[in-house]
Amino acid sequence: MNKFEVRTQQKKDAIVQAALKLFKEKGFVHVSIKDIAEESGVSSVSLYNYFGSKEGVVKECANVLMQNTIRMATELLTQDIEFKDKLSRVLAICADQDYQLLCTPGAVEDQVLASLYSESTNNIRLELIQEFIELGKKEGAIHSSVSLETLLELLNAVGTLQASWARAGNYNHKMAELNQLLLFGFIGR
Repeated sequence: MNKFEVRTQQKKDAIVQAALKLFKEKGFVHVSIKDIAEESGVSSVSLYNYFGSKEGVVKECANVLMQNTIRMATELLTQDIEFKDKLSRVLAICADQDYQLLCTPGAVEDQVLASLYSESTNNIRLELIQEFIELGKKEGAIHSSVSLETLLELLNAVGTLQASWARAGNYNHKMAELNQLLLFGFIGR
């Protein structure tokens, strides 16, 4: 990278970090482009040039958060552990990443932020989930008769539950119970 590209990337990184901080504290609706620009030390014009809009900043924030999730999940795919352990860990990683942004005081009731974040991460998350489902079927941990479509619909419903639990403040406990149900059913191991 040349000096201009390095400087541009540093500005983009500063904008994303400032936006994440402000969205966590105040939610999407209560944060302006001006607020993000001031927090990041970058002009509003630069912010618009790099991201186009506040929604564009949210999409980039989602991409940044998902990159870490993808890295950790990809590492899990190659580990020599039982599929149930892999799946349990990846569900926890994904839920924790969402929790870090969406379950903070300013963001928990912000439906616009939650919607934009989910929209931005769904495609990335879908690819990751499909890899895990394919591996689970290959290893015999997921029954071959269960369609990918049904599994994805179930996980979408889980996402809806996660959002309601975050608002209620009992997220971690409920997610642990749900993971137990997803992996071992009503009857147990």
